[in-house]
Amino acid sequence: MRRTDREQEFSDFFLARGPALRRTAYLIVRDWHLAEDLTQQAFVKLYSAWPRVRRDSAEAYARKVVVNQCLSHLRKHRPEAPTEHLPDRAGPVDPAQQDGHLDLGAALSLLAPRQRAIVALRFLDDLAVTEVAAALGIAEGTVKSQTARALDTLRTHLPDLVLTEESR
Repeated sequence: MRRTDREQEFSDFFLARGPALRRTAYLIVRDWHLAEDLTQQAFVKLYSAWPRVRRDSAEAYARKVVVNQCLSHLRKHRPEAPTEHLPDRAGPVDPAQQDGHLDLGAALSLLAPRQRAIVALRFLDDLAVTEVAAALGIAEGTVKSQTARALDTLRTHLPDLVLTEESR
């Protein structure tokens, strides 16, 4: 069976953008296998919309579909945070600094899903505030305030985290 131009174009797009979108999904859901599944589900939705997607905005549209798929999944399936070590006594445990080691991944898990999505889009995908707002369907001011809150949380749990002036 011969591939159509549409199928080939979609295939090329998937191969080019799939890994980066899976990485973004991972930062939101914090599980590689789940990120892979959600990215594939998002690409299935994208494929059905592919004839209507403008090629100049295909990447932004795909990113929005992946992020929405991740956030939707997290709303429906509130995960319990797994812990490797049971504390000797009750009290707050900072997963970002267990055993005296800084763990950025654990610190990211302290953020709300939408804050993780904003941090992933702003700092991993290097998107501007306007692009993040468009991807998430929220106001630019919300992106700025949620970024500030997320960075404050990360600074609290990772005091040695150095942020450049550009990221503030």
